[in-house]
Amino acid sequence: MQQIKQLQPTLLWQWFQQICDIPHPSYQEEQLAEHIVAWAKQQQLWVERDQVGNILIRKAATAGMQNRKKVALQAHLDMVPQKNEGTAHDFSTDPIKPYIDGEWVTAENTTLGADNGIGLASALAVLASDDLAHPDLEVLLTMTEESGMIGANGLQPNWLQSEILINTDTEENGQIYIGCAGGIDGDLRLDLEVEVNSLPQVAKLVLKGLKGGHSGADIHTGRGNAIKLLGRVLAQLQAHFDFQLADIGGGSVRNAIPREAFALLAFDGSDEKLQSAVAVLQNELQAELAFSEPTLELKLEAAQPTAQVINQISTDRIIDLLNTLPNGVIRNSDVVPGVVETSLSIGVLKLNGEQLQVVILIRSLIESGKHYVCSVLDSLVNLAGAEIEFSHDYPGWEPNPHSAMLPVTQRHYQQILGEEPIIQVIHAGLECGLIKKHYPNLDMVSIGPTIRGAHSPDERVHIPAVQTYWTLLTALLADIPQA
Repeated sequence: MQQIKQLQPTLLWQWFQQICDIPHPSYQEEQLAEHIVAWAKQQQLWVERDQVGNILIRKAATAGMQNRKKVALQAHLDMVPQKNEGTAHDFSTDPIKPYIDGEWVTAENTTLGADNGIGLASALAVLASDDLAHPDLEVLLTMTEESGMIGANGLQPNWLQSEILINTDTEENGQIYIGCAGGIDGDLRLDLEVEVNSLPQVAKLVLKGLKGGHSGADIHTGRGNAIKLLGRVLAQLQAHFDFQLADIGGGSVRNAIPREAFALLAFDGSDEKLQSAVAVLQNELQAELAFSEPTLELKLEAAQPTAQVINQISTDRIIDLLNTLPNGVIRNSDVVPGVVETSLSIGVLKLNGEQLQVVILIRSLIESGKHYVCSVLDSLVNLAGAEIEFSHDYPGWEPNPHSAMLPVTQRHYQQILGEEPIIQVIHAGLECGLIKKHYPNLDMVSIGPTIRGAHSPDERVHIPAVQTYWTLLTALLADIPQA
């Protein structure tokens, strides 16, 4: 761990280590928030929290920078909690354990939290520095971004004084984001009927070994969704075998592509033919997804008998529902070539008593795209005899062709990289759209270092890219346009 603190830029990595040391999954970032507030007060910085817990810290301009526009750095406090199967890690109490792997920093069998911990660390490092030029500075740290953008949605109006905002949540070196998708959550529920189990055999069907990843930024990669693949497998088995479901589940968070799913099957007779059928299906999926999911595994495991099962009618409804639910890219953008316009991702599947719950995240660059997918899901649940509730609707961030910060950012990035940066719109949810809703006149850009595998235990951040990002960020702060 000492190695992490010794990386350059030192202040940034020291703050990142502190962030890793304090548990901060979504909805449980209060301890980290209190730590930052206490530090800011110790440094005699102006600090305040709003009604939803967001933090705003102010630092006066350095000498000669008082005539520049006020600027805000923005990051979110929470991280996505994902861990590898069999890993004993409690995200609410255990620290993240980062380590250096060549040119990358990653974590031991869990998400690293570089999304958005590196951006958060950079903002705090700017506050802690005594040798960086900057105008009047605000640092806005938002609560619970990864689970519904709750902090940005409840952001206090008339609080920020800045005219420019630099979002630090981009995950690709050499790219400047000027727009992002909006999103909405769908909570699908299907009532079930259960009965006493009279079937002698029970087995657990397990699908695992998938890559997972970010349900927006990785939705176009062709990676398998464990919940959708499980629905497909169950439908194929159902055509040849009689069974009832005793339990079913998959995924753990709404905004990550699920890597694992399972179903508990109750049936009569020998399991040899069932084992053979599962082996055939595994070979089929492995051949089909050989490139995108090389470690996919499907197997049938022994399981203890259960006292009750889902009756046959409800079992059939679950399988039909999972097999027909849309998932993945719906449409690519005509306006921004190479970018997904509209998508949805099934993130969580679980039983709550006698009710099946499916959590879905819908994203689109355009509002009509979101409305279309919601309409499709409404029609589907009506046919299935289910219900769906939509919540946490947040707008996209529309590009501003008149941004004064964009050409400044382009110029400095070109000088640092030796080549033109890529101007991009991302198919993922940045908080800029919601912040813009509260502060429509803010001029915004988003930058950040290269992060791979966000929202999965494969998450890692590129060490040289962090240095490039820091060089860019500090150069921008020293070159903010005049007021």
